[in-house]
Amino acid sequence: MAVLRYNQAINLALKEEMQRDESVILAGEDIAASGGSFGVTRGLLEEFGEGRVVDTPISEGAIVGMAIGSAASGLRPVVEIMFMDFIGVCFDMIINQTAKMRFMSGGQMKMPLVIRTQAGAGSNAGPQHSQSLEALLMHIPGLKVVMPSNPYDAKGLLKAAIRDDDPVIFIEHKMLYGLKGELPDEEYTVPLGQAKVVKEGRDVTIIALGQMVNKAVQAAQVLEESGISVEVIDLRTVTPLDKETILESVKKTGRLVIVHEAVKIGGIGAELAAMVQEEAFDYLDAPIQRVAAPFSPVPYSKPLEHYYMPNENKMIEAVQRICVGRQFAAAK
Repeated sequence: MAVLRYNQAINLALKEEMQRDESVILAGEDIAASGGSFGVTRGLLEEFGEGRVVDTPISEGAIVGMAIGSAASGLRPVVEIMFMDFIGVCFDMIINQTAKMRFMSGGQMKMPLVIRTQAGAGSNAGPQHSQSLEALLMHIPGLKVVMPSNPYDAKGLLKAAIRDDDPVIFIEHKMLYGLKGELPDEEYTVPLGQAKVVKEGRDVTIIALGQMVNKAVQAAQVLEESGISVEVIDLRTVTPLDKETILESVKKTGRLVIVHEAVKIGGIGAELAAMVQEEAFDYLDAPIQRVAAPFSPVPYSKPLEHYYMPNENKMIEAVQRICVGRQFAAAK
């Protein structure tokens, strides 16, 4: 068992998959000689050489276009878009080529590529380097979208994504890169499309993803002190969606709070709320709550960014709003 940081876990996943499969190649801006903006690919150029770890021009369209051609030719490219905010530059390549290739070829052409990208606020990087855009990608049939919240999942999910024959968008939160966690010495993967109950509870379910998972666990611990038992689900994969785990939890607790860092309007919380409303309405004892960012660009100012982002207190308030009746009954 080793204790590694989130960025080290991703680095190890890349290293192990490149050792296992010679068709795995890496490409992106500054990922080779400098090891990436966040040190994720550090040391891989020295081990695998320029033929498999490639620095690209500053052209997101060219990066994804190269990945499409490589994947169609039998390779398994893992390319990096330095910040998720820049993914719009290559949207045509992602939406109209990457996502549709297997469908348009009648399944004859596989598209085994991974697009790694860094998302999220919290580092005072301003509105053009801090966005969470997973809901835009969730809307596109043919894409798989992954958001790990810890080092163990980051390694296991990335290995599974690299081995998958469909395109995967792998979203890493910048504020998690320093998070430490235990990783087993033996080989493992984490299946795509499988959520995880990270804390069991009986009164209310909180669904979170990415950085918000750890904050949700902290909020749940505070709520336990007031007698509210909270179940926390780490979604892990935005699509494919693990509806079974979500519905099973909601049917048990009868209350649901959905937390994500992206803006509330049009966010993944809206899709989850609609799905639960359609498939588990009779089990709900209170309105579904969403805790998310306001409909605004991410502020640059540190105090404003702190106010903008969802946090433990906002989650606690949301839970308390829908658990008043249960608290009152417990008090009597």
